[in-house]
Amino acid sequence: MNKTHTLWRPRYTITPAIARALMDIEAARAVVERTPLPPAAEAELRRRARVRSTHYSTRIEGNRLTLSEAEQVIEGKKAHFHGRERDVSEVKNYWNALLRVEEWAAKKMPLSEELIQRLHALIKEGARVKPTPYRDGQNVICDSASGAIIYLPPEAKDVPALMTALVEWVHRAEKEGLPVPIIAGLVHYQFVTIHLYYDGNGRTARLLATFILHRGRYGLNDFFSLEEHHARDLEGYYRSLAVHPHHNYYEGRAEADLTSWLEYFIKTLADVFTAAKDETLRYAEHGSKMAGWL
Repeated sequence: MNKTHTLWRPRYTITPAIARALMDIEAARAVVERTPLPPAAEAELRRRARVRSTHYSTRIEGNRLTLSEAEQVIEGKKAHFHGRERDVSEVKNYWNALLRVEEWAAKKMPLSEELIQRLHALIKEGARVKPTPYRDGQNVICDSASGAIIYLPPEAKDVPALMTALVEWVHRAEKEGLPVPIIAGLVHYQFVTIHLYYDGNGRTARLLATFILHRGRYGLNDFFSLEEHHARDLEGYYRSLAVHPHHNYYEGRAEADLTSWLEYFIKTLADVFTAAKDETLRYAEHGSKMAGWL
């Protein structure tokens, strides 16, 4: 691997399914943006989506708190669950990292390696910590039941060049006008493929996708939770990420065709946006009668 300059050229095809889903995303986005809601309703829909994002993204990684318990932690109603201190910390950290991601996106901060390292530090350790350095050794993803190797990421010595290439690709893609959802999906994939940390890669990848969507004006008023849909179809989520049958990064994953992953990601995003659009329209139509639904 050439450390001085590496180009990432993701292989994929914009299939009819992806094109249709992109049109559905645009249609839902247009409706939400032009549908006025009372400030209180907007605030509540936004809060609910953030809570669900926090709960489901941490749950994917094994967090044991229920949605109700996570909400109690976030709202400060309950700060301790016996034997689940780590779960409480993960929820708090993810919530705060999500708010920071929205703040960065609103400021149009460009994607950078430092931003990624700061984001991971927020997720893993909380506020007021230094950006996390990349891993310095090999990590491996194994099946929890059988112990079999599921995925062997690239060697630590190659991680810096791969990350530089990823960030440079994002900057090029944005300048070339590649649809923002496509960029978000490919960044999500490549981040978990590089697997640059020993832990927290999935949570960081999902928040990076959120950052790119929000920064590119696909935040949908913060009314959606993509993480919830990944969690509800966890088998499909993991299956779509495994774009090549060989578990070794250097034996196929590095050059794999990412069309199947993009079809999953963009279709899921279209479903999420459509659901948020429908919820927005229901509230706009029924007004105060929806108060009990929130």
